[in-house]
Amino acid sequence: MKNKIPYYAVIFTSTQTDDTEGYSEMAEKMETLARQQEGFIGIESARNTIGITVSYWKSLEAIKNWKANTEHLFAQQKGREKWYSWYNVKICKVEREYEYEKNI
Repeated sequence: MKNKIPYYAVIFTSTQTDDTEGYSEMAEKMETLARQQEGFIGIESARNTIGITVSYWKSLEAIKNWKANTEHLFAQQKGREKWYSWYNVKICKVEREYEYEKNI
């Protein structure tokens, strides 16, 4: 991420139902919307059997504001009603980071 430390990570882990109609479009819309939010830093996501999306934020206040966003609230409701059979959210403070990249 190479951001000023500390910052916050919201880790969203989920399993989906068999009914995923409209999910990809909504996920794309939410990522676009999140990127416009004050305090948003970045996002990483992977999905196989279990999906993991980690979004990065400058403050707990920014996370709180994102959670309360009207369009995001609608997406959360649709997720509970239709797309997710289970999910878990963790909010963590990132105090240190490092990475490795192989030079090819």
